[in-house]
Amino acid sequence: MIAALCLLAYAWLLLTVAAPRLAQAGWVDRAPRLAISAWLALSGSAVGSVILGGVALVVPTARVSCHLANLLAACAMAVRERYAHPGGAALAGAGAVLGLAVAARVAWCTATGLATAWRAGQQHCRRLRAVGRADHRLGALVVDYDEPAAYCLPGPGRPIVVTTAAIEALDDAQLTAVLAHERAHQRGRHHLLVLIAGSLAAAFPRVRAFRHGQEQITRLAELLADDMAVRTSPRLAVAEALLALSSPRLPAPLALGAGGSATGTRIRRLLRASAPLSRPRAVAGMVTIVAVAAFPFLALSGPALSLIGSRHYPPPAAVSAAGRPGWRAPPPAAQHLPAISPRPGG
Repeated sequence: MIAALCLLAYAWLLLTVAAPRLAQAGWVDRAPRLAISAWLALSGSAVGSVILGGVALVVPTARVSCHLANLLAACAMAVRERYAHPGGAALAGAGAVLGLAVAARVAWCTATGLATAWRAGQQHCRRLRAVGRADHRLGALVVDYDEPAAYCLPGPGRPIVVTTAAIEALDDAQLTAVLAHERAHQRGRHHLLVLIAGSLAAAFPRVRAFRHGQEQITRLAELLADDMAVRTSPRLAVAEALLALSSPRLPAPLALGAGGSATGTRIRRLLRASAPLSRPRAVAGMVTIVAVAAFPFLALSGPALSLIGSRHYPPPAAVSAAGRPGWRAPPPAAQHLPAISPRPGG
């Protein structure tokens, strides 16, 4: 019961306190990869805490013995004791409903999002290949269109799409920067990260933290791709390419493009050229992320792990006898009293 309350309280703190602070943190633009990991760890840990909290209500925490037979027998005794009164059964039922409902909702929305994105991407690719032409020099699919745009679609083997208007508007350095940006999206599987965040937001639309997480991960994925493009192209060329491709509308769902979101903020960030996080701060951030993600499992298994090797269970014979109907434990005071014989003549 205590473990379940701790897990549910932890999920509430993550969603109501930690998520707003992460959204307002000033370091996230300097370390977008670390910030994406932080958002995924926060969201996943919150969902996992609720699911494991339901599991903790269903299965009582048992002390660990070094003998598997003793452990299983004692767990069975603990479960029977939990369900022996109506309150325990109702609490276990509520925990089962909570854990299964959250897990099923997340799984359904994720599967639906993946299927929808795959079908939409397939249809869009068929249309593109019908009207576009492959440019092996650019490594992209060129489409005749009067609006400058460049984007990539989710899924392995999907092409990078560049319009003829974008090729005319960009010089060689800028076009190289745009292609590097899109290849960074493909290598980093940024579409999948955005889809996971979007699935949580769709599963729980009233939870503000998940909506903020989807928005922030989409924005941070663009910042991360900008940083990857800067490694191979001049910073000014990347900023100028973003300015030329500043149309906020992308023609396909889950498409990620160089001019996708918050273009003005991204241009100012590129021109400002802020220093990345120092190594100690980055290491501290990674340790914090790992701790946030691991806490639900530690909270559930901590009471048991702390007692590994201890002998808190009755011996096997007593456990097996306790499982027989009609068995009663002898009075504790009578177990170790020595036999007393009367004195002669007393």
